[in-house]
Amino acid sequence: MTTLARASDTLTRDALAVLQPTFAGTTSAPDWLLRQLENGMTGVGLFGRNVVSTAQLAGLTAQLRAVRPDVLVATDEEAGDVTRLERLGGSSFPGNLALGSVDDPELTRAVAAQVGRRLAEAGVSVNWAPSADINTDPENPVIGVRSFGQDPELVARHTVAFVTGLQSVGVAACVKHFPGHGNTNVDSHLSLPRIDIDLDTLHQRELVPFKAAIAAGSRCVMSAHILIPALDPDRPGTLSSTVLTGLLRAPVADGGLGYDGVIYSDAIEMKAIAATYGLDRGCALAVAAGADAICVGGTPSDEAEVLRLRDAIVRAVREGELPEERLHDAAERVRALARWTTEARAGAQATAGERDGDAVGLDAARRAVRLTPAAGAAPFEPLDRAPYVAAFTPAANVAAGTQTPWGVAAELDRLLPGTSAGDHTHADAERAGTEGLVAEVLAAAADRPVVAVVRDTHRHPWMAEALAALLAARPETVVVEMGVPHALPVGALYVATHGAARVCGRAAAEAITGRGAVR
Repeated sequence: MTTLARASDTLTRDALAVLQPTFAGTTSAPDWLLRQLENGMTGVGLFGRNVVSTAQLAGLTAQLRAVRPDVLVATDEEAGDVTRLERLGGSSFPGNLALGSVDDPELTRAVAAQVGRRLAEAGVSVNWAPSADINTDPENPVIGVRSFGQDPELVARHTVAFVTGLQSVGVAACVKHFPGHGNTNVDSHLSLPRIDIDLDTLHQRELVPFKAAIAAGSRCVMSAHILIPALDPDRPGTLSSTVLTGLLRAPVADGGLGYDGVIYSDAIEMKAIAATYGLDRGCALAVAAGADAICVGGTPSDEAEVLRLRDAIVRAVREGELPEERLHDAAERVRALARWTTEARAGAQATAGERDGDAVGLDAARRAVRLTPAAGAAPFEPLDRAPYVAAFTPAANVAAGTQTPWGVAAELDRLLPGTSAGDHTHADAERAGTEGLVAEVLAAAADRPVVAVVRDTHRHPWMAEALAALLAARPETVVVEMGVPHALPVGALYVATHGAARVCGRAAAEAITGRGAVR
């Protein structure tokens, strides 16, 4: 082989190494994927479409490791509203906002360790979690309950606890979305958010949890597709060398964060990047800016797409847009992460302790519930007969997806057999109007108690109007808020769960019926 051919082969393998595609299927990995892992690709991403059960997923990831023992297998198992392992039934663990509301870092660490154990059992080695974003904008449509809260120090201590818990069982943490996605009312899956804050505010607020996570040894950081003009007026964080190299990588002495681990991009096909730069150019620009691993995640990849993106990165090197040394550095960082995860998984298996199943998750969900009785009313009497559950359902968060069930109806039916439920949406409100929608709810409820379940009422005027009209007609209605409890408490009993995980629904049902350990 000539020197030129060897150099070309190294370049091609490096370009493959930084790509982290996804694929379709639950029973077997595609032949093309196994082939490209042999050719130098280092890792893959998994989403709900790949998961049926932990045992099934373990079999699927074993196929990948048979070809490449140190393959990086990543997913975003945040717990709470964003779950991949339990997308069909709902998470056994509450999400970040619930954990932040309890504010017990040891509990957060225990939850993260249990999540990590389940990931490790399924063969997953990198978790694109936790979200270290501070939910400073109440109108945020994509973070919300995925944030630990609004206080930078609280978010920082729970981010550290989650990172520590995950990595204690051999799963690499990936804190996101750098430099902070909480202060926006735009979803970067759909468009490019712009955050107009000054650098002092950024350092004193958004960057606090990331600095803490880096100090705690987080193996990975994920970039955000957001534009912060105070840092870079032209390019979003994922494509900005000022953000990734000049801020995240730069030494602390020079005003940076001094981070030396792997930088993942958020999914590169999100419209904040793809709609403006395209996938091919977006990949090359992200690596040039300082990203090491490019997540190609929203839709399943195929071999043609992976090879096209590989060739786009190689072409960027040959045309002088991407320094070859930068690409090689990125590839080496990803390979080093793969070695770490292999060693960490082996060490964690050798020292595995007792597993506490769902207990820690349910305990956390119960501790996160907050009950507010109606002002001036007699003490709330727990429900003792089957109610009608009116779920006012907003459009699904893109990150969470549409297949994961939520609410309290199933758990109430377990405690009060005969519970019935109805799903009421914005489309119903537009069709029937507020009065018509509420009339439909009342007709369905008849003489049964009513439990109204809402999610981020403060962000959805149709929901707030329907709830107000329902309470005017049936003031004894119990209200369960399963999103961010930003609106004022209403109803005979207001139950704030701080998330919509399955265990949050169970904790709420226990509170409503007086049959649980809610504090």
